[in-house]
Amino acid sequence: MSMNLEKLVAVSTVSSVMSLVSTKKSGLFLEDFDTKKIRFFSSRKYNFTPLESISIYVESDNETLPLGDVFTKMKAQLEENPLVSAKASSDEIKAYFEKVLPIYDKEQVYLSDIKKLIKWFDYLNARDLLQPKTEEELAAEVAADLEAKADVEEA
Repeated sequence: MSMNLEKLVAVSTVSSVMSLVSTKKSGLFLEDFDTKKIRFFSSRKYNFTPLESISIYVESDNETLPLGDVFTKMKAQLEENPLVSAKASSDEIKAYFEKVLPIYDKEQVYLSDIKKLIKWFDYLNARDLLQPKTEEELAAEVAADLEAKADVEEA
């Protein structure tokens, strides 16, 4: 079961993940999880990455695994494979991630990507923000996928 990352956004130059409150043509209103303050971030100054849109390359003809699925694996393995620090050595980080996702594409997934992923997971998990998707959310995703597939077949 995948994690619900729908309203989570990473912002360039900001070290934490924030919650999307509202959008505007010129940027986003985001809420800080710790302070609960809502701030406007201009798209002229910042780059935004919705966590839901991130996938990790795996060794299978440019296939990818959604970040939510990777987080699910990380959370499930916390006891037998404790999270390493993003400041750990390159070898420690790679060894940790190899246990989490042995099929990740080592040529396309860089150390910097894994460090970001570890930082995000640690931040969200510490605040108990990694929640599995509900049955309704999963059903809606399946319905949307089927509809998209039907549209492609009609074209």
